[in-house]
Amino acid sequence: MIGVFEKYKGSSIALYGLGTETEKALAELEDKFHIIGLLDGFCEDGYLYGKRIVSLDACVRAGVQLIIVVARPGSCRAIAKRIGDFCLEHEIALIDIRGKNLCLQNRVTYDFGNIVDGLTKEQLAKCADENDVISFDLFDTLIVRQALFSTDVIELAEYRLHEKGISIKNFTEKRLKYEKVLSKYAAPTLEEIYKYVLEKESTGMTAEEMADFEWSIDYELIVPRQEVVDFLSGLYKKGKKIYIVTDTYYRKSKIIKMLEKCGIYNYTGILVSCEYKTGKTQGLFGELKRMAGEKNCLHIGDDLFADVECAGRAGISSCHIYSSLDLLETTGYLGLQKNCVELPVRMKTGIFVSRMFNSPFQFETEDRILSVKNAFDIGFLFMAPVICDFVIWFRQQIKKYGIKNIFFGARDGYFIKQLYDMLESTDSSSSLECGSIYFMTSRMAAVRAGIEDEDDIKYVAGMKFSGTLKQQLWERFGIDVSESDTEGKTILDFSQQIREQAVIKKKNYQHYISRLRIKDGDVAFFDFVAKGTTQMYISRMIKNHIKGFYFLQLEKEYMQSKNLDIQAFYEAREGDAVYDDYYILETVLTSPESSVLEFDDNGNACFANETRCGADMDCVQKIWEGVREYFCTYLKICPDLESGVDRETDEMILNLIHKITIGDQDFLNLRVEDMFFNRMTDMEDLI
Repeated sequence: MIGVFEKYKGSSIALYGLGTETEKALAELEDKFHIIGLLDGFCEDGYLYGKRIVSLDACVRAGVQLIIVVARPGSCRAIAKRIGDFCLEHEIALIDIRGKNLCLQNRVTYDFGNIVDGLTKEQLAKCADENDVISFDLFDTLIVRQALFSTDVIELAEYRLHEKGISIKNFTEKRLKYEKVLSKYAAPTLEEIYKYVLEKESTGMTAEEMADFEWSIDYELIVPRQEVVDFLSGLYKKGKKIYIVTDTYYRKSKIIKMLEKCGIYNYTGILVSCEYKTGKTQGLFGELKRMAGEKNCLHIGDDLFADVECAGRAGISSCHIYSSLDLLETTGYLGLQKNCVELPVRMKTGIFVSRMFNSPFQFETEDRILSVKNAFDIGFLFMAPVICDFVIWFRQQIKKYGIKNIFFGARDGYFIKQLYDMLESTDSSSSLECGSIYFMTSRMAAVRAGIEDEDDIKYVAGMKFSGTLKQQLWERFGIDVSESDTEGKTILDFSQQIREQAVIKKKNYQHYISRLRIKDGDVAFFDFVAKGTTQMYISRMIKNHIKGFYFLQLEKEYMQSKNLDIQAFYEAREGDAVYDDYYILETVLTSPESSVLEFDDNGNACFANETRCGADMDCVQKIWEGVREYFCTYLKICPDLESGVDRETDEMILNLIHKITIGDQDFLNLRVEDMFFNRMTDMEDLI
């Protein structure tokens, strides 16, 4: 250990941490280094182990050049997050007791080249076969929270308490402080921690109720690390004795409920630190050793200190596997770290990480690349954050303007309407009575019915069609002429025919619209990515004012002369991920029906010929399932949805679709179809 810090001999240093491991570190370091004192996140005075407890400012005044963090790797992350910027600003090295530079950010990568010692599943199985008793760590090994850091659970509890009208000043700080204080002497229960928190607070809740409240939030967040759970089940079926050994303030009854939620039933026993009043770094592994008797015992966990080193001290062999956060760190946080400041964004990122890095064996592929192999995950991981944040923003606008009518334009609005209705159903306080309509339309149908004069025809002709004049007349206007009829002519030569047809098509369209239950007042019109053409022509067919709410508006400056009322979630800027990738999103924001061309005399929609195959729609449906599951999770666990709308993070996550290998061939086989321009683009070319 000392060799790592050799260059700081003669310099002033401080140790961060007040646990028993700090006492051991002091015994080893004190004779060789000038240790000015101890640091802690929640205490800045007093004495411990014969050393003064000091503040960060006192470290600066004393000329400290190194702070050694004596804590577990997971805790080191939280400490680095708390004081890392301060150390960089004052040129103080921040290094953990194992020699890791906590201020050094990993280079962003999209492979696992930084992993040099990870156990493969086969190697882990071989180690397990050599032992009769196998124990597993629980948190971050068998299960993972849909939150970036474990302390996010406590911050989320604070937010939820505020929702209930309960306010405790510096709640998160106090909650963590008393956990740390009590853990010095024994492993506390959560009820014991809250007894201290509530000593001088009046909340109307008992310590037991507060503990249940925090546990229920944590319970919402957990999901299984499925490959590890399956591995455990396989060992149990082979006749191995399986124990779950966990440092936790939750009682065994609560842990059993968490295990059941994650489908974990195959185990011999559970060792919970708070019920044995000792943790893995103290005597909990001794209890496991006693239970195992003379049998060989192996412990599997993610924490190099608590699960590996401390198991070894108790005479138990161990295997280290990577947590989801470990794997994220090896990729340099995929570039997402700088955005993870506010809790809602950390929660969003945590949902992503818990799925992207769910398996600890992902690095086993020959080229060690990061990959996504199915359409469900493509939807959940890359597309869901930006789509769902748009839906939340869209509803904000509906509430802001008090709009009573919503047209979700076909086909882009088919799935967006489903998500919107999900969001609306979760808000018991909503007083709006919106008419949410899946509105049958398309740019083609709107143009055919909405054109009135030659200026309209010139406007449409300005949107270049990839084909002959004959093809354009048929595709855009439904007018069938021979090739010879178009020789030497322009689209304006067919102006009268187009306008005559438009009168009929407008009447038919209005027949369809008359069947809709449109209330007085504005109509919110959803279009995904558009200039405003469809909205412009639809506005000529209804009496209500239309307010457009788009995901992205194209050619905004060009359309200003059209006097359209449009707000967009994103601005169209070259180089932005959303602008570059909206074709990818547009391909999956579709409906099972083909595009609407026009309406018949009875006001029924007439559809274009279907160009997609069954495999295409099956793939799209799986992507929807992924987006829908993300959205359900997001609505359930994320605080303050409105402040959680973070376009920059959404763009960064969407852009990962180009950097992480896509292994679903059905997705890569999709084609981007635009009938209005007569263009087809292969998805593989866009990725």
